[in-house]
Amino acid sequence: MKQVLLELQTGEVKTLEVPAPVPTKDSILIASRCSLISPGTERMLVEFGKSNFAGKACGQPHRLQEALEKIRTDGIAATLGSIKAKLDRPLVLGYCNSGTVVETGGGFSAGDRVLSNGCHADIVSVPRNLVARIPNNVDDRTATFAVLGAVALQGTRLIQPVLGERFVVTGLGLIGLLTVQILRANGCQVLGMDYDKHRLELAREYGAQTIDLSREADPQSSATAFSNGIGVDGVLVTTATASNEPLTQAAKMCRKRGRIVLVGVSGLELNRADFYEKELSLQVSCSYGPGRHDPGYELHGNDYPPAYVRWTAQRNFQAVLDLMASGKINVSRLVSSEFPIRQADKAYDRLIKDRSVLGILFHYDDPPANSDRTITLTRNRNDKRRKRRKRTQPAIGVIGAGNHANRTLIKSFSDSGARLDTIVSLAGLKAAHSGRKFGFEKASSDADATVSSPEINTVVICTRHDTHARFVLASLNARKNVFVEKPLCLRLSELEAISEIAAKPGGPLLLVGFNRRFAPMIIDIKRQLDTLAEPKSFIMNVNAGRVPTDHWLHDSKKGGGRILGEACHFVDLLRHLADAPVSEFDVKVSELPHDIQRRETAIISLAFADGSIGVVNYFTNGHKAVSKERLEVHCAGRSILLENFRRLRTHGFGRLINKYSWIQDKGHNACAQAFCDAIRNGGPAPIPLGEIIEVSRLSIEAAERAI
Repeated sequence: MKQVLLELQTGEVKTLEVPAPVPTKDSILIASRCSLISPGTERMLVEFGKSNFAGKACGQPHRLQEALEKIRTDGIAATLGSIKAKLDRPLVLGYCNSGTVVETGGGFSAGDRVLSNGCHADIVSVPRNLVARIPNNVDDRTATFAVLGAVALQGTRLIQPVLGERFVVTGLGLIGLLTVQILRANGCQVLGMDYDKHRLELAREYGAQTIDLSREADPQSSATAFSNGIGVDGVLVTTATASNEPLTQAAKMCRKRGRIVLVGVSGLELNRADFYEKELSLQVSCSYGPGRHDPGYELHGNDYPPAYVRWTAQRNFQAVLDLMASGKINVSRLVSSEFPIRQADKAYDRLIKDRSVLGILFHYDDPPANSDRTITLTRNRNDKRRKRRKRTQPAIGVIGAGNHANRTLIKSFSDSGARLDTIVSLAGLKAAHSGRKFGFEKASSDADATVSSPEINTVVICTRHDTHARFVLASLNARKNVFVEKPLCLRLSELEAISEIAAKPGGPLLLVGFNRRFAPMIIDIKRQLDTLAEPKSFIMNVNAGRVPTDHWLHDSKKGGGRILGEACHFVDLLRHLADAPVSEFDVKVSELPHDIQRRETAIISLAFADGSIGVVNYFTNGHKAVSKERLEVHCAGRSILLENFRRLRTHGFGRLINKYSWIQDKGHNACAQAFCDAIRNGGPAPIPLGEIIEVSRLSIEAAERAI
């Protein structure tokens, strides 16, 4: 299917073939009929993409500071790699879509005409709470404006209009003109302000009085006259500007105890006296309304009861559609241009060059020309020899195309000489992008088909943690070698099932991505420790930093928490260096205020069967400038210090070993190479299965103790 994307590095808009998405139980699959460009938001994104590196940095000063801090801890190479990876990912454009339901996760039926916040694509998968039925007397072109209409409606609800009140709307773009109509439908008088004569004319057609700012009219005196001398009841700011002027003007135009709602974007350097003396209220409106940006509402279909939240995002969609059906919102004059989806580049070219445009619509084929969930990216030149290839040659299917897969894992397996067959992502887009970037033969949104493919003998799993066990078991049952990013699984019952099938003689290989034991400096440390017969003492300090509280990693059902999801790396590292089973362990957790939801700042104490001891200090409350990972090893009057996998120092050894590297190497390449070599040679997995199960069990139990 076709989808419109923005290349963030260049600002180029492309229409590319990507796999059709797979719906989830809480989403709706929709075949698009029309979609609308949101001029303010999408113009801003394209212009950001077209700016040079300095322009991008100046546009996001907080990101620049983060980059400087990362350089101090991880080095220039790692920082530049991180920035390049973020800019390399294409950005999905569009969020105003109308179409027909193809598959449903509940609440809708196939064939329903619906509005959604789906992107510019032939087929979209949209959470069911962001979908609304289109009334029979509202056509698809009109319906696409209802998403922006919901933005206007939410701002109007926040300003609480009363019949007969007088309001100013500053900025008469699409949202401003829709706001004018909604206020008029509420029985209010409206004064519209803008620089564009055509937009001012449209506002007058919708029943507003207007001020032409291009003629340097005095907004304050005009507002005073409009309000019969008392000041307006409120101002809705629907502009997109960095200037403070819109809010400054709004404060001066309002009566005492007037209301100001910021729907668009404006500078926020305000004069306290303007607000203090009149006791003005200022509120920022959030998109379509309650539920927006709430994962429970958007992703999992948890609606708010109408008795407590009367107007949610979805109900605002429906209210705007009803206003359209009754004729109280008319968008026929708001359409500036229409294009077929394959000409998206021309549409955005006009958007950038002509700042007077309002609505630009895309049209789609009905039915979609291609709705395949697996697409061919490259024709392998050795197709005729494919049948003669040795079964021991790794043929990789990658499930998951997120940050870690793109920045690290895929390149590691590519460098190891494995054949990259198929890459999978649920929505299809990431798979298509990564597939073209790394030279995969196919991209897909169908993980099950990839697991069962006879062309693939090795599955690499780098999806969300709660899916690991399912994909591992399915792949092992399909007789596929498995590389899975940590953790192996989230529950002891899952671990038992995996252990049972993985332990069968002659079965496929299983490896968890405990890459740190393969790092060059860890190999040097292990070589030195192997010469010492005495028990060892380990201190592993991990300055993990905070993760947003709403991140899925904190969810025990989805991510398992950070002790299981991340600290397991360091438990495995100490187990490897001790070269002895863990005989005893304990977990102490902090009572930090920000840790209440999951208690993830912890000390994990380990005792090993050979008398060695170790501690993993996993802290989330440290400063970013401090090294993320620091290892100390003490044994037989000797000491080893490893700083952030870049600086290695030894003390007390006959031959001093000090190393420094500009590049941080945590062993990802060596880990993938060892796994692929084991497949080729028919040898055992690089990490013994017993150690994988032992570390996984300990990590699960440690996470359970921490809760």
